[in-house]
Amino acid sequence: MTNPITSTLTDEQQSVAGKALQETLVDLIDLSLIAKQAHWNVVGKQFRSVHLELDELVTVSREFTDSAAERATAIGVSPDGRAETVAKTAHTKGIGGGWTKDSDVVEAIVANLKSVVSGLRERIEITEEADPVTQDLLISFASKLEQLHWMWQAQVA
Repeated sequence: MTNPITSTLTDEQQSVAGKALQETLVDLIDLSLIAKQAHWNVVGKQFRSVHLELDELVTVSREFTDSAAERATAIGVSPDGRAETVAKTAHTKGIGGGWTKDSDVVEAIVANLKSVVSGLRERIEITEEADPVTQDLLISFASKLEQLHWMWQAQVA
């Protein structure tokens, strides 16, 4: 099918912004899956608070995922959130399987948030000239995820 959505961006701007949004999309999808996996398997003295905080992270990640995908669509780029694409291209650190001690969950979430924010910061820089609207969206994601990164770190400080 030909592209039914046209863009107000030039082809180059669309390419830069589309790539940044696609990379963000897969990172956020994987972050939500990592948090949900941890949510189901966390054990330990801090179970309840970590369990509830993981729900917050899943909600934020899913909201940002939808925003990234809709921005991509708005600029005429078809988002790809298929499991195969996420597995092959996400820049997250992942999490092990099975029951996981609460402190290990916190460490894994901190590492994954750091990885996602690092990718966002790179994409913020490259979208500055190509598409300030996409850049603004990525900045808003980074702001919230950096706040969550701090809050997760504070649990083990």
